[in-house]
Amino acid sequence: MISKTYWMMTGAAVVIALGAGFSAAHILDRPPAEAEHAEAGHAEDEAGEAAFVALTPQEAAQAGVSVVAVQRGGGAELKLPGRVAFAPGAEAAVDAPLGGAVVRVHVGLGDRVAAGSPLITVRSPDGAASRADADAAGATVQAARAAERRDRTLFEQGWVSQARLDVTAAETRRAEAQHRAARARVSAFGAPGADGLTVVRSAIAGVVTRLSAAPGQVLHEEALQVAAVADPGRVELVFEAPPAAAAILKMGDRLESTVAGSRVISGVVVAIAPANANGVVVVRARPVGETPPAGSVVSARVSAGVGSGTTVVPIDAVQTIKGAPSVFVQENGGFRARPVVTGRTSDGRIEIVSGLAGTERIAGVGAFLLKAELAKGEAEHGH
Repeated sequence: MISKTYWMMTGAAVVIALGAGFSAAHILDRPPAEAEHAEAGHAEDEAGEAAFVALTPQEAAQAGVSVVAVQRGGGAELKLPGRVAFAPGAEAAVDAPLGGAVVRVHVGLGDRVAAGSPLITVRSPDGAASRADADAAGATVQAARAAERRDRTLFEQGWVSQARLDVTAAETRRAEAQHRAARARVSAFGAPGADGLTVVRSAIAGVVTRLSAAPGQVLHEEALQVAAVADPGRVELVFEAPPAAAAILKMGDRLESTVAGSRVISGVVVAIAPANANGVVVVRARPVGETPPAGSVVSARVSAGVGSGTTVVPIDAVQTIKGAPSVFVQENGGFRARPVVTGRTSDGRIEIVSGLAGTERIAGVGAFLLKAELAKGEAEHGH
């Protein structure tokens, strides 16, 4: 009995050993390099997919993720206070051309208007008088031209002298000049009708930002302003800099501005005014990308000599991904987390010792949202 059980257990062990040997032989049949390459490639694909967050620029902006350019530090730098203001020609203060009573208000605060759109209608005695003068001057011209034609005919027939014809011709020229002046006056007054009604129109296209007229209000010569119209899409960044800035800044320098302490707005310097009586240099920059509303308070850091010094990024741009400092670099279709080696931190910025070429555009404020999205994707992939 013992002998039979012994031989059965021995046979089972042999079968198991043969199976294990066959499996090992099958694995070893694959070339070692090929096996390692396949495993490494699979790991790279998974890591690459895991480190990428698909997000369009529009979606990123809506989510609160700002995109900024990598900068160079270590050179001359200036921190400038500033504001968002309307660009030259983007705002118009509209005055009534003459005094009178407001008959009708055609717009409301915040309405969008086109150039030439009516804002208010005023009834003005001065407007009626100017129209009457223009009409009278026109009638005088007609009479003078008729007299000149008559005298020219009589001169050709020998009934009047050349001197008489010259006088009537001069009277015609004088009447025509007075008529032109009267028409110009009417045009300057907004082309009032015979009843003195004058329509005050917008000089530019934009939004009504101020309205100070109401039906029945009487406008006087010392207070004729009735509205203001501005184009909200035409704004610029205006900074006040010390006199030394004139020697450091140049046209075309790029700067990163912070709006309301969080949003980052890029701008390009378009004008640098000489120092004024208070020793302040006014620097104007054109926003690139997102347009902040006029009246916003901004602050900017201007780095002179771009292209030299250490690569620096906003401190919010650096996120810890899998235990390593990383930044999200913008690519086609989204952002890819790239490991970096960081250096010193100073005044809201951190040095990047290695990992970036310096030409990338990266996620700044709001980069933590991409990190959260990345972690969410990894969790779903793990399940």
